[in-house]
Amino acid sequence: MIGLAAYQPDIAPNLGAMIRISACFGLPLDIIEPCGFPLSVKALRRSAMDYANMADMTRHDSWEAFRESRAQHRLVLLTTAGATGLWDFSFRQGDIILTGRESAGVPPQVAAAADARLRIPMPGGGRSLNVAVAAAIALAEAMRQLRPEGAA
Repeated sequence: MIGLAAYQPDIAPNLGAMIRISACFGLPLDIIEPCGFPLSVKALRRSAMDYANMADMTRHDSWEAFRESRAQHRLVLLTTAGATGLWDFSFRQGDIILTGRESAGVPPQVAAAADARLRIPMPGGGRSLNVAVAAAIALAEAMRQLRPEGAA
């Protein structure tokens, strides 16, 4: 199955939306800390509503801890600087879609560690999408390609 990872999220409601996406699609969510806000049970309940209890979430203390625990997976970074368009990419089972910080994306060493760097084409001319929206678009495309059980 596909997974989703949030690199040091800045905005609690966006992480809440990603938790909801994870719960609704039945996909794991990795949260790579530190976050730009206190990540407490109360904050999760407020931002993710009742979906936090349904989501398969794993918190990682650092980028290094995340990489160590997910080393066998292909890492697919969503970035406005991506060389490959989302529609031209072939997803594989086990891929993890990584989103960066809302304020700064990911540092160069994280981008370099990604197996693929994808951009979502925006013919309307916008600069970037909200990270939760981008994650949902990429996950929907991955699921369309892979047709996981129960997604028909």
